[in-house]
Amino acid sequence: MNQSHSNSFQAGQAQGQAQEKTSQMVDKARETAQSAMDSMQQAGQQMQAKAQGAADAMKDTMGMKK
Repeated sequence: MNQSHSNSFQAGQAQGQAQEKTSQMVDKARETAQSAMDSMQQAGQQMQAKAQGAADAMKDTMGMKK
C-alpha cells in the first residue's frame, strides 16, 4: 500500500470514528431530553393532583362537596 492509499485509509477511519462518536452523542442527547420531558410530565401531574386535593379540601371546608 503506498502512502496515498494509507492516508486515504486513515482519513476514512477517522471519518467513520467521528460519525460514530456523533451518533453516540446524538443518542445521549435524545435520551437526556426524553428523561427531562418525562420528569416534567411527572412534576406536572403531581402539581395537578396537589391542586385538585387543595380544591377538594376547600370544597369540604366550605360545604360544597358533592
